Amino acid sequence: MGDWISAIPSYLVVAAVLIIPGAAVVVAGWGWRSPQRLLLAPAISTTLAAVASTIAPLIGLTWNLVPVVLVTVLVVGVALLLRRSAGADAPPAGRRTALVALLSLAATAVVSAVFFARAFGSPDNIAQRFDNIVHLNAIGLALKTGNSSPFQIGATSDIGFYPHAWHSLTTLGAELTGATVPVAVNGANLAIVSILWPASAMALTGAFFAQRRTAFVVAAALSTGFGAFPALFFNWGVLYPNLVGYAMVPAALAAVVTALTERGAPAWVRSALLIALLAGGTFLGHPNAFLSLLFFAAAVVITTLAIAAATERTRASIVALVAATVGLGVALVATLTIFRTGAEHSGWSPWQQTAQALGEGLFAAPRGFTPTVLVTILLVTGLITVIRRPRWLPMLAPFAVAVLLFVVASGLRIDHPLRQFLTNPWYNDSNRLAALLPLVAIPVATLGALALVDFALDRASTRRLPRWIMPVAAAVGVLAIFSVAVGPNVRIALVQVREAYAYTDSSLILSSDEEALLERLPEETPPDALITGSPRTGTSLALAFAGREVTQRHIFGSPSPDQLFLNANLRNVDSDPAVCQAVDDIGIDYVLDFGRQDVIDPAGAAAYDGIQDLSPGTHLKLVDSEGPNARLFRIEGC
Repeated sequence: MGDWISAIPSYLVVAAVLIIPGAAVVVAGWGWRSPQRLLLAPAISTTLAAVASTIAPLIGLTWNLVPVVLVTVLVVGVALLLRRSAGADAPPAGRRTALVALLSLAATAVVSAVFFARAFGSPDNIAQRFDNIVHLNAIGLALKTGNSSPFQIGATSDIGFYPHAWHSLTTLGAELTGATVPVAVNGANLAIVSILWPASAMALTGAFFAQRRTAFVVAAALSTGFGAFPALFFNWGVLYPNLVGYAMVPAALAAVVTALTERGAPAWVRSALLIALLAGGTFLGHPNAFLSLLFFAAAVVITTLAIAAATERTRASIVALVAATVGLGVALVATLTIFRTGAEHSGWSPWQQTAQALGEGLFAAPRGFTPTVLVTILLVTGLITVIRRPRWLPMLAPFAVAVLLFVVASGLRIDHPLRQFLTNPWYNDSNRLAALLPLVAIPVATLGALALVDFALDRASTRRLPRWIMPVAAAVGVLAIFSVAVGPNVRIALVQVREAYAYTDSSLILSSDEEALLERLPEETPPDALITGSPRTGTSLALAFAGREVTQRHIFGSPSPDQLFLNANLRNVDSDPAVCQAVDDIGIDYVLDFGRQDVIDPAGAAAYDGIQDLSPGTHLKLVDSEGPNARLFRIEGC
């Protein structure tokens, strides 16, 4: 773990950005007495950073702390005005609740940071997965241009707009510390999994359970106990934007839950603005995270109003239920229609039969991850508690929705109409829907834990027990609940993360030899050099590792006709004058040749036969090499 000292500065920078701006907004708008509200701070901060990076280039600012400070000051001012009419939050009923919540978050942060650092292996490692090329190069491009807006991040893969909350946080970590892109990425990801995610999960649980101390402890521990999130996104994809978007969903849903208990127009307006802020930040994390939030919020609102209508039986309660159901239904259908994805991106096949999918969903143990026994017991106890006490249905409803979406994506046939309608915006990707399960399973499992604790306390109150029994029982309970962090469910997922981040001779993106050659590029090429090579072999990471511009920043995109010609014919540079002409037209100076190891599909390497497995010649001068397959050529005489 000693190697991780180099990642500490970027971790601390991102941690500070996650905590300070959002905490300032919460204190200004609601006061400091509610730990549940303060736990929204990391999600609020993420939103502020994403908005600031979007606005910065429009007002002529480079991406650094200045835009974050300006946006934070503006939002703090609005929050102060709202607090004058809506008032401050009341403190929780339990004594020392805030201290317990803080200590629980701190313990979880340490556990998560250590476990994920071990899974990453080294602060210099990268995830050897397909999507990581565009994410690493997006950070490299943002550092070169001083611009981390969604439009600039989209330029990495030749699209107009790309959700960029993750990129904004990570670029800040690199910009303010001087860390390399891989180190900054790992430092930022550790901050996200150890601060943003558990705080968000705790905020939602606190909203459902009136800020009970035990609920905060249980939710903090459970945030470390599921393999489907956040570990899955470091192996599948990798899906860094989804990581941030999903981590924000519980916080945004917590704002919806607390809004339902607000009284008075000023408080409603303040809550509505908070929901809008967090929903916008969730969208800038990833649009399908926003859609997930909309599904979960609709489930909570409709079930809450249905219970009110059933108990009150007044015209107002029935009208509210009908209006909410119709309005949210229209919003969901409209959003599902707008967020459609094309057939080329949504062709993921189902995994299994619906019965198996239902079992995996109910135990929040998808992909064959072994369920952790304690989590299973808590989930079952929580479900039984809801059956016995239907007032908890609003807490169960989002979990039921997540299970439904997972079953549809992973269990129905690929062309099933319901599957195409409901899960297409998630690319019909069962992995993305599997990752939703822990977000809303944690409150259900927490309910189970609270039911068991209340049962034990009720039994203890009828017996004369030694004074030391209760403190010892509490300590044992805390240790037991935190043991889920080493349960099989998450342990299996972390092993897969470790495999994804390992450098080997057959790594999908970069081998150790290729990484070593990339790291020497700053000494061997001028800063304005333009480098070409097959992006399918990892050569395009010259942008992320060395700050050198490349002809193709990602596997996809829209290469020019000249570039397509060179991809097929550069090896003929000594015999075909048209090759030199294309080189001159584009302005290429160097070629990186990493052989034919393809990141996703070996058949795709054929399109780059002219630019890989090259030999030195009159126009191609070998500058440097590492091992048998990693070589740098300089183009001369064109």
